[in-house]
Amino acid sequence: MQKWEYKLTVSEIDEETSLREYLQKQLLIPKHLIFALRTNERVLVNNKYLPMNFAIKAGDKIHLTFVEDDFSLPVQNLIPDDSIKPDILYEDADLLVVNKPRGFKTHPNQPGETNTLLNFCEAYLNKTNQHAFMIHRLDQFTSGAIIVGKNPAVVPILVRLIKDKVIHRNYLAWTDGIITPPTGTIEKPIGFDPDDKRKRKIDGVKPLQAKTDYMVQSTTEDHSLVELSLHTGRTHQLRVHLASIGHPILGDPLYNPNSDNDDMLLHSWKLTLIRPYYMDQIEIKSPLPDSFKTFM
Repeated sequence: MQKWEYKLTVSEIDEETSLREYLQKQLLIPKHLIFALRTNERVLVNNKYLPMNFAIKAGDKIHLTFVEDDFSLPVQNLIPDDSIKPDILYEDADLLVVNKPRGFKTHPNQPGETNTLLNFCEAYLNKTNQHAFMIHRLDQFTSGAIIVGKNPAVVPILVRLIKDKVIHRNYLAWTDGIITPPTGTIEKPIGFDPDDKRKRKIDGVKPLQAKTDYMVQSTTEDHSLVELSLHTGRTHQLRVHLASIGHPILGDPLYNPNSDNDDMLLHSWKLTLIRPYYMDQIEIKSPLPDSFKTFM
């Protein structure tokens, strides 16, 4: 049975912080995993098992041990596909940041499906008896930095950090026209398009609030290079928001059907990563694809 261990040193905290509060609020470990650690005495403070309400202090040594039985999905059912080697921007014992190529899906949707980014990562990780775990996704025609988990112990924490926007993702896109003003916020609800199940629509069916910040980086005679930052994570959010202000992304097959560009020019450019358990910050950038550079 596989296990995953973390040896941590408590940083500056409130003197009244209990071990349970530290695990739950500082490390963002879900309650069911804290229960498993407590029940099986697999959380040690300074090499001793202590009750969860025990007060800890800065400098204390915490040792956590997770095992496969702690997780409902200790291994995801992915078929390894070694036809493409992942372009790895960052790797540690817990996760990968991969430069996703345009045109490939993030994950399989059907049983037996291969040729997706996660299938490629599964083949890469199987060589060291590890597995790929989905954390978030990029659209098929979006390129750039994406996080892939290497064990189930980090998955809920990474998902939470992305949901709470503690992990920041910045995108670059080339759009039609000159965007004015050059900085701003698009705040429009996005729902399903009743006329096309592939698409989303401003004020569509079952709309959810969506917010995007933008900043124009440069312009040509007819186009804008814009940096985008998400406050929410709705499906196709950047594509729908830019189209809604009259500046759809070049090459977008759904929201800019008249574009004469072959590639959709949307790229996950910069990722401000928070590493689970250690909670330190790393900034990772993904190099721009050649299709971007031709406009610059």
